[in-house]
Amino acid sequence: MPEPLTVREPIEPLLNHLFTSWPEVKKTKIRQWLKHGAVLVNGRSVTKHDHPLAAGDIVTIEIKKGPAPEDVLPPGLRIVFEDSSVIVIEKPSGLLSIASKAEREETAYVFLTEYVRQKQGEYGSHRGRDRIWIVHRLDRETSGLMVFARTEEAKHFLQENWDDFEKRYFAIVKGALPKMDDTVRSHLDETNPFRVRSAPQSETTRHAITHYRVIKKSKDRSLVELELETGRRHQIRVHMADLGCPVLGDEKYNKGDKNAKRLALHSCHLGFTHPTNGTLMKFDSPLPNELAKLM
Repeated sequence: MPEPLTVREPIEPLLNHLFTSWPEVKKTKIRQWLKHGAVLVNGRSVTKHDHPLAAGDIVTIEIKKGPAPEDVLPPGLRIVFEDSSVIVIEKPSGLLSIASKAEREETAYVFLTEYVRQKQGEYGSHRGRDRIWIVHRLDRETSGLMVFARTEEAKHFLQENWDDFEKRYFAIVKGALPKMDDTVRSHLDETNPFRVRSAPQSETTRHAITHYRVIKKSKDRSLVELELETGRRHQIRVHMADLGCPVLGDEKYNKGDKNAKRLALHSCHLGFTHPTNGTLMKFDSPLPNELAKLM
């Protein structure tokens, strides 16, 4: 447990002070301390991150009991299934799957790592006896189903067979697609990870195949179910834009699009063979309300 600190001069709000005073502690852990009343200022529990501090204040961390494992998960991140080999989650829009250069802490991977450590009784420790492995990713603004591995063997199995598994998405796109159902094929150039494009086949491209089916149409947009035969970066977003029907809210491939407050893309179905017992696992997630309202 960290030793108490005495504030020597007026400084930044409480949360910033905690970050700078205990840099060796992960930010997610510090936020948990604050959320669950473990931070005391002059002996009184404080939970507000912007609580003002003054010279002479004594800040103490008093961990009595760790939160329930589910309490460490951010709003919108839901555990759908878990066992000793895999964890299937619903990821909310706006949350990174894994760390980026700009954000290391606020990711599904970090939150789930802390979750499994909580279940192992490792509250307050950064050396948890358990961990998770990344199998695939969803774009930050894409919501829906993801699977993480609980063992390195499970990770290798899932990744090696990934193209054979079922991966379906809901998307709301601009306009009307040329056919009610069809297959889009192209070679994607991913050399610029921030903007993928279809290009002539070359050593730097990878073949991408997307099957789509129009579920519902309105005057100026369509609800589409898409199944990936391959899983390339931004594959759906590029293929829909190639057809002249970009995903709503996708400013990267439809610059200036303000038709949706978020990317209208949701991972709705995941089917895979269990890496340990060979059982066929299938999971479904409905279209989120904020996207359903767009239709």
